Amino acid sequence: MSGADQSAAAFCADLVRNHDFDRYASTLFVPADRRRSLLALYAFNAEVSRVRDQVRQALPGEIRLQWWTDALTDNGHGDVEQNPIAAELLLAVRSFGLPVDRLAKLVDAHIFDLYNDPMPDLAVLESHFRDTSGTLFACAGRVLGDSSEAVDHVAEHAGLAQGVARIAARLPYDAARSQLYLPHDMLRQNGGSEQEFYAGKLTPAIRATLDQLIKGAQEQLAVADGMLVDVAEPARAAFLPMVLTKYDLGQMSAASFDPFDLYIRSRLRTLWALWRAS
Repeated sequence: MSGADQSAAAFCADLVRNHDFDRYASTLFVPADRRRSLLALYAFNAEVSRVRDQVRQALPGEIRLQWWTDALTDNGHGDVEQNPIAAELLLAVRSFGLPVDRLAKLVDAHIFDLYNDPMPDLAVLESHFRDTSGTLFACAGRVLGDSSEAVDHVAEHAGLAQGVARIAARLPYDAARSQLYLPHDMLRQNGGSEQEFYAGKLTPAIRATLDQLIKGAQEQLAVADGMLVDVAEPARAAFLPMVLTKYDLGQMSAASFDPFDLYIRSRLRTLWALWRAS
C-alpha cells in the first residue's frame, strides 16, 4: 500500500471510529484483509449521514449529496479520488463488485434528512431503512464473500431492526431540530401530534408509537437471526451489529425507558457484546 493509500485508509478508519463506533468495532472481528474495504463503506455512510449536521440550509446539503451520486456513477467533476473517502470507496466497489445503484440510493435516501417534513408512514420509513442500513449490511456481506440472495434477505430484515433502534436512540437530537422519523400516521392514530414530539416530552401517544416500532423491529431481528444459517459462514460477521441492536431494543422496550433522555451504550459493552457474538 502506498503512502497515499495508507493515509486515505487511516482517514476512513478515524472517521468511522469517531462517528460510528458500533460499525468500527464490528470490523475488529473480521479478517484483516477485508477490514479496509468495510471501513471505506462505513466512512462513506458516516459522511453522507452527517450532511444535515454540516449545513444550515437544504440546498448546500443536496449539492453535497449530489457530489457523492456523481462520484459513484462516474459523473464526478475533477479528480474524485482526491477525496480519501471516495478513493477508498471506489476501490472497494471495484474489488468486491459492490452495487453502485444501491449505494446511490443510499445517498438519495438522505435527502429526506435535509428537510423538516415528518416521516409520513411506516412503509416510507421501512423503505428508508432498506436503502440505508439494509444496503450497508448487504454490501458488508459482499465484502466478506457472500453476494447471494440469502445475504440480501438477512440484510433487509436486519436493516429494518437496526434502523428503528437508531432513530429511537436519536430521538432527543431529532426533536431538538424538529425532525420526526416516527411515522406520522401511527403517531396520529395513537392520539399524538408532531408538535408534542418537538416539545421533547414523553406522552402516551409517543410511547405507544415507539412500542409498536420496537416490537416490530424485534420481530424483524428474529427473522434475520433465523435466516443467518443460509449465509456463508465468513460473511456472517457482516451481521455482528445485530447483537447490539438486540441489546438496544431490549433496553428501549422497558417501561422505564424515556426516549428523550440521551441513550448511550458504553464502548466497553459494545466491544464485549461483539466479542461474545463473534
